[in-house]
Amino acid sequence: MGLHQYITGLTNLETLRCAPGFFKYEEHSVAAHSFKVAFIAQMLGDIEEHAGNQVNWQRLYEKSLNHDYTERFIGDIKTPVKYATKSLRSMLADVEESMTENFIVGEIPSEFQDTYRRRLGEGKDDTLEGKILSVADKVDLMYEGFGEIEKGNPESVFLDIYRESLKTILQFRELASVQYFLDHILPDMLHENFADKSHLKAITAETIAQVEAD
Repeated sequence: MGLHQYITGLTNLETLRCAPGFFKYEEHSVAAHSFKVAFIAQMLGDIEEHAGNQVNWQRLYEKSLNHDYTERFIGDIKTPVKYATKSLRSMLADVEESMTENFIVGEIPSEFQDTYRRRLGEGKDDTLEGKILSVADKVDLMYEGFGEIEKGNPESVFLDIYRESLKTILQFRELASVQYFLDHILPDMLHENFADKSHLKAITAETIAQVEAD
């Protein structure tokens, strides 16, 4: 028993595609998504520290780098399917948790098992680092949706991904990093030149107004 299978799993993540089953101008792997989420989380953590908040950087890096590692066991399930019902989402989480535990017990040396239970467990918790991960994950998904919209992809799912990602980000608007994103980064995104700009601006304003009204 060694850490060989853990390393092998990194290659598995390179072959898993995000948003499977839809036409895309640009493919993204789960490995690339994890890499980008780690960098976005780092940026958000910098903003939080600049605002005077204390960030546990080890916890943040562990959460962001490993947050989708367990998708090597069940793949990246289509977003509309994954969130179709709470019971389905719960069942998928149970399967993922069970397969992760079996992997840790079967492949990770005993002296490292508690460490990898921490790293491969659900990272989106109520800590500042867990909230940053939740935001960073959705920022990357939002940009993936935006990239396809910008290129004129006719698949409506990318508008849904953009809208739902923004809704989740807005749920954390008490964070300094989210306020910075909304005040500075999002306007820059919408300032880009692309054919559907007015439509996306309208969807953005409508989504923000809807969340603020709830």
